[in-house]
Amino acid sequence: MKQLLAFAGALVVIGAVAAYGHRALDLPAQEVEVHHVVEVPEGASFKQVASLLAKDGLILSPFWFRLLGKVQDAERKVRPGEYDLHTGMRPAEILDILVKGRVIQYSVLVPEGLTALQISKVLGEAGIVESAGLARLASDAGFVKSLGVEAPTLEGYLFPDTYYFPRKAKAEDILKAMVSRFRQVYTPELQARAEALRMTERQVLILASIIEKETGQDDERPLVSAVFHNRLRVGLPLQSDPTVIYDIPNFDGNLTRAHLARRTPFNTYMNPGLPPGPIANPGGKSIRAALNPAPVKYLYFVSRNDGTHQFSATIEEHNRAVERYQLKGSRKASLRKAS
Repeated sequence: MKQLLAFAGALVVIGAVAAYGHRALDLPAQEVEVHHVVEVPEGASFKQVASLLAKDGLILSPFWFRLLGKVQDAERKVRPGEYDLHTGMRPAEILDILVKGRVIQYSVLVPEGLTALQISKVLGEAGIVESAGLARLASDAGFVKSLGVEAPTLEGYLFPDTYYFPRKAKAEDILKAMVSRFRQVYTPELQARAEALRMTERQVLILASIIEKETGQDDERPLVSAVFHNRLRVGLPLQSDPTVIYDIPNFDGNLTRAHLARRTPFNTYMNPGLPPGPIANPGGKSIRAALNPAPVKYLYFVSRNDGTHQFSATIEEHNRAVERYQLKGSRKASLRKAS
């Protein structure tokens, strides 16, 4: 009789354990979906992960969750990062998300015309990556070469777009994504056009970056491009203020005669031809404009002080435009000097 009672008791215990195991593994913690952002730290053990999930009420039992991880050989496969999980998920669903690394992706807009350093600051302020580390890697010759870029830095190759990155993303992953996006935009058709113009990829990006900084008006980009193509063809210096500004440390917004007289590689008032590298990261419209200048004879342009420019083919026309649109003694015009 005692043996029978013991056996019955054992069956009850086994049944209770099985029932609890079924409840802990096959059913969600709650019927109501309550979302929690769970951050799995780098190097966290599976035991620590189970504790984090239990703390937020996402699983009923850390023990059973750890058992599930052991059965599925997933104990060392959970990826670090931020996860959006809710209490209506079954433990197996949660484990699958953690193993596949389906972390929260944050939307970040990288505007046209930013330098690599400015892009690093944008991503740093968004909490995506450590700014200094990203900027440093963008100037690492070995890493730059590993991406197939024949240049000292990635300046010009970091394509402006809306990206989705997790928090604490790896700098190399971010830079790879941005260069890859450039490769998608710089199509075989554009490459063929560059060859027809006898321009290298780098020359295209240099010119596109200057166009990007000179105007924000889409309809003006081909005109600005034409001015620079024409000046290069006839041997006139580009005389572009943004190229000078690019090489001024901690520029305060006031471009002076002293700045224009500085002999630096990026001073296109002092040096003929294109500067040695891009001065920003251009968007697709500026890249296309660099390769498709308008069929005009313009050699000059001056700001109208409303975001647009007046274009001129001769120095006489240009001087009249300067007199009309620029206040006496001010210096807001691009290409206002005669060459």
